[in-house]
Amino acid sequence: MNMKSTLVTASLLSMLSFGAFAATSINADQAQNRQAMGTISVSQVGSAPMDMRQMLNEKAEQKGASSYRIIEARTGDQWHATAELYK
Repeated sequence: MNMKSTLVTASLLSMLSFGAFAATSINADQAQNRQAMGTISVSQVGSAPMDMRQMLNEKAEQKGASSYRIIEARTGDQWHATAELYK
């Protein structure tokens, strides 16, 4: 059940789109033609998934990435997400 909720959360997060941030979320197909430049992780207690998305955007922008792809997302009392960065 935990794996199923993780996949659902990751899918929902990857469908959201915000044009206001410099780094954009991309899917696996879009990532194929881009150069990876590392990963970032964020986590927090008692926050909304939208906050996770904003934190990923900010951290990706600080690292100089133009885009990122969420490769792991967990929810519960504390949520956590990992994203791969791309130039």
